[in-house]
Amino acid sequence: MGSEALQATKVYRQLLKAVKNHIGKEDHKRHFRDYITQEFQKNRGLLDLSSIQQKLKVAQNYTYLLNSVHHHKELLLSYNIAVDRSDEMKRTLGKSASSVGLQLPEVYQP
Repeated sequence: MGSEALQATKVYRQLLKAVKNHIGKEDHKRHFRDYITQEFQKNRGLLDLSSIQQKLKVAQNYTYLLNSVHHHKELLLSYNIAVDRSDEMKRTLGKSASSVGLQLPEVYQP
């Protein structure tokens, strides 16, 4: 049962990392992380090997989906295909500013 526990830990960490990177870590989006944590804790005592593998496969597939959707969106933005580029420009400027220790000011919108 040791290898399954290590695999579950690895999948759990990868899934939480994908959620943090692609969905966000703000408080109003915390329910995603809470649900994942709750599901992993609920299935901790599961003894059926096929059921464990099936649930880990679902978690791996969801991690893959999150990463793929994010990558696809970045490709669409880079190819400028019918997607608003203002968010990309804000993100690029924000990364540039933060790399030198600055923050972009908030834009006033009435």
